[in-house]
Amino acid sequence: MKEIIKEKLKEIETRENVRVLHCVESGSRAWGFASPDSDYDVRFIYVRPLEYYLRLEKTLDVNGWDLQKALRLLHKSNPTLFEWNSSPIIYKTSEEWKEISAIIDRYFVKKAGLYHYLSTAKSNYREYLQGQTVRLKKYFYVLRPILACKWILKYGTPPPMLFDELAAECLEPELKPAVDDLLRMKRETPELGEGPRICVINDYLDENIEKIGALIAEMPDEKAGDWDTLNRLFTAVLSDTF
Repeated sequence: MKEIIKEKLKEIETRENVRVLHCVESGSRAWGFASPDSDYDVRFIYVRPLEYYLRLEKTLDVNGWDLQKALRLLHKSNPTLFEWNSSPIIYKTSEEWKEISAIIDRYFVKKAGLYHYLSTAKSNYREYLQGQTVRLKKYFYVLRPILACKWILKYGTPPPMLFDELAAECLEPELKPAVDDLLRMKRETPELGEGPRICVINDYLDENIEKIGALIAEMPDEKAGDWDTLNRLFTAVLSDTF
């Protein structure tokens, strides 16, 4: 599959006249709890020829993030950029991305990251885990962002993508047996269906969603990173790309 993905990237580069700077897995395979039949969630950053950025008319985007868009979102501390940068599954990268990767954590704003992960946890919890019978795999789509929040509160850095790493550092010992059982089923079962709600996990989520929300509300706002470094990197990539 990795070779198929690389071939698809070459097709996109040729068809769209772009160059892919960094391409990773961004879904459950990168999080470390893929099912045997999980999809591949491939995401990438690309750059176009210089003349594209000098045009006034709008053009269509391909299925990835243009470097200009990516760096603007990085300045806003968009959590997706930090996840793509830390994905353990890399399909393609470049020297230019290594330069960006070296400075990317400077733009991480703790409060923005906390808001993002808490919002993700709350929406999945509200939609999938409120009944007496729930979609069991959705526990991970709430647990992971809650643990990501705990990581940010503990270390002040972008959280790792791997669920196992987050759990080892941030999951309370009394929760580990229930979560480990669920994780084993998720990894071994093609489609982890519905089942009775797991009260010990629901109680944990209820408590932490409220607790983390209160902590975020008390945090002061943080200053965003500078533009100069991003402008320099963007200009350098354009100069060397085509």
